[in-house]
Amino acid sequence: MTNEELAQGLFRQAKSRYRTMNEAFQSEDFAYTVRTAQECVELCLKALLISVGIDPPKWHDVGSILQDHASRFPSIDKKIIDEMAFISRSLRGDRERSMYGDDVLHLPPDRLYSKFDAETAKNWAEKIYNTCSQFFKIF
Repeated sequence: MTNEELAQGLFRQAKSRYRTMNEAFQSEDFAYTVRTAQECVELCLKALLISVGIDPPKWHDVGSILQDHASRFPSIDKKIIDEMAFISRSLRGDRERSMYGDDVLHLPPDRLYSKFDAETAKNWAEKIYNTCSQFFKIF
């Protein structure tokens, strides 16, 4: 399998999360919207890295790796790369809480996330998904 095939495969997975995220938001499942937004972002960024020959680490927030290699993405403005890293870092903090809840606060996921939280995560994921869609069209 080539890097291009692997990157395209991860991006297809990101597309699946993107659809699921929108369905969850429409169903007012705000915790799951946040969770799938994070997964969409993670898969998009890992697909970008793989597409230029960088093997991403096996952790969830690869935004700093993307920033370290920004020069390998001349079609993506550096400001956008920085924003994608911020989004990745921000959503990473919600990965477990959006699925398992918060054991310190003793709250389940559906009590932790509001429509505003879900809409913010959804908008962030859409921005990254759309940026990556454009990148893969020209890649």
